[in-house]
Amino acid sequence: MTTALSKVEISYIRSSLLSAPPLRADERSPEDFRPIAVETGVAPLANGSARVSIGESRTGRETEAEGAAGGTEVVAAVKLEVDGVGEDKEGGKVICNVSCSPAAYPHLSSPALDELQSDLTSVLGSVLSHPSLCPKNLVIVPGQKAWSLRLDTIIFADAGNVLDCLMMACRAALVDTRVPSTRSVEYRAPGKRNEVPDDIMDVDEGRNGPSSLLETREPSRVVDFELTDYWDEGEVLEVRDSWPVCVTLNMLPTMHFLDATSQEESAIPLRLHAMFAFPGGKPTLHGMRMAGAGTSDLSQIRVLLKNAEKYARNMWTGLEAKLAEEEGRRSIKAREKFYGRRRR
Repeated sequence: MTTALSKVEISYIRSSLLSAPPLRADERSPEDFRPIAVETGVAPLANGSARVSIGESRTGRETEAEGAAGGTEVVAAVKLEVDGVGEDKEGGKVICNVSCSPAAYPHLSSPALDELQSDLTSVLGSVLSHPSLCPKNLVIVPGQKAWSLRLDTIIFADAGNVLDCLMMACRAALVDTRVPSTRSVEYRAPGKRNEVPDDIMDVDEGRNGPSSLLETREPSRVVDFELTDYWDEGEVLEVRDSWPVCVTLNMLPTMHFLDATSQEESAIPLRLHAMFAFPGGKPTLHGMRMAGAGTSDLSQIRVLLKNAEKYARNMWTGLEAKLAEEEGRRSIKAREKFYGRRRR
């Protein structure tokens, strides 16, 4: 959230950041983040969900000044829907959408809020909807049916650094997502009977019910599917290690800093958003975006990207540790639920 500042306030923030050592209102160093909280499974009806907050999030009835001193909060949820595909396509797609709560941007008009939502949706879609990141296990019946993955996010509070928070919430929700286990259903017309694999359901279409095992039948192709019931509620999305995180470098002429508050964002001329993933430990740059009225040359950007890779790796490592902890809790709850149902 950009806060309107006077020229004197902007000059004071910039001079404080450029001092030796740099000074920030909350006494953080240039490379320090505010506290980050991650929680998965926040939307029970979704296939995967997460809430991420940076700083102390205070939404609802606070004033704009209090909100600026609070934190940034984003909730992301994944919903899988069955979609038909053409025979020339593998199937499966990721659709991103960002919504902004009016309470998070009380100073914006309705058209400006729509423009912000559209801009953030475009940024997410350009990275997360790329075909190279589409999980192969979204395919249900090749050439016929696949899961369409809808990733919906809501910004409940914006006290600065919203894109970093948004990308962390998306990655956490995607890691939390489980693709329902399915079993192919194959319809067979009367004719020669062949052996049917264990994972294929053979559905007879005879008028008098199931026919004799001696009757010959001819096989046909798989045309439908059914859901199966397992304790783990499905399988994780493939390409898990390829979903990126975003790190934003806020730039002044002789320095840069991380996790800007809304007031700091209003005082800086240029920001670099870099989106990195680390599959197998190797850095992969999935996207880069410059924002602001300032300028930068190519040599400076190369140095900044090198620094951004280091910061993104630290963020990735911390987020992975938290997601592993959340995943362990989910697994225990799912087992207890499954065996409790079995006993009943």
